[in-house]
Amino acid sequence: MGVLKAEYETVKVRFENGICFLQMHRPEAGNTISTRLVEECADVVRFAEEHATILVLEGLPEVFCWGADFGELAAGDGEDRNGESPAAALYDLWLSLAFGSFVSVAHVRGKANAGGLGFVAACDIVVCADTVMFSLSELLFGLMPACVLPFLTRKVGPAKSNYITLMTQPFTAEQAVNWGLVDVSAENSENLLRRHLLRLRYLPKTGVTRYKKYLRNLDDLLLPSRDKAVAANEEVFSDEDNLRKIERYVKTGQFPWEGE
Repeated sequence: MGVLKAEYETVKVRFENGICFLQMHRPEAGNTISTRLVEECADVVRFAEEHATILVLEGLPEVFCWGADFGELAAGDGEDRNGESPAAALYDLWLSLAFGSFVSVAHVRGKANAGGLGFVAACDIVVCADTVMFSLSELLFGLMPACVLPFLTRKVGPAKSNYITLMTQPFTAEQAVNWGLVDVSAENSENLLRRHLLRLRYLPKTGVTRYKKYLRNLDDLLLPSRDKAVAANEEVFSDEDNLRKIERYVKTGQFPWEGE
């Protein structure tokens, strides 16, 4: 039997009747994605593979997840402790949410941007508050959502995924439902989540495990796209001009399109 750590730095975890509640918790950094966040989420997800039938992924009330931690990138502190590239570790985490032996439910209360959309799109079911805004801002920084795109495309289709990427504009919870990124939204997302969990708790672990394994065997997008997505991500984040613009943004708040 696996053992879950008593304390984490970037996430909060609790178990209730076969349900694992995993909350990304980096309020001091806008709930951005750091190497440690990915490592700790992956540790919890591995434990949930064996011990949970449902995994609920949450962020903060104000921000679900705001994408990559530019501060970590600018400081050059993003190396994975296991020798794996940060992009590969993040993609594999999302694969685990998509195909793990549990029902993954994203509960989105606050804004979600960039890699935050990857977390959302990787989950089996997505519920959110009516006030949530989603966005995909990478191209504004000369980057691209390489790892996000396969998961987003699986949810909304290639044409809409392309539109969201190119326009970089925020879109509402209502649009997210209409496009298929979100399954359902409501003013009170807590009640919405509760109703879903009351139904999902009837599912047996063995049935969920077999079903998710079958989905993985059917997949012709996420698994074949992994190496291409990781390589594309590493290409844009190793571009010196991109890194210079990110560092300037971190230090001054000046966006790339605002000139030198």
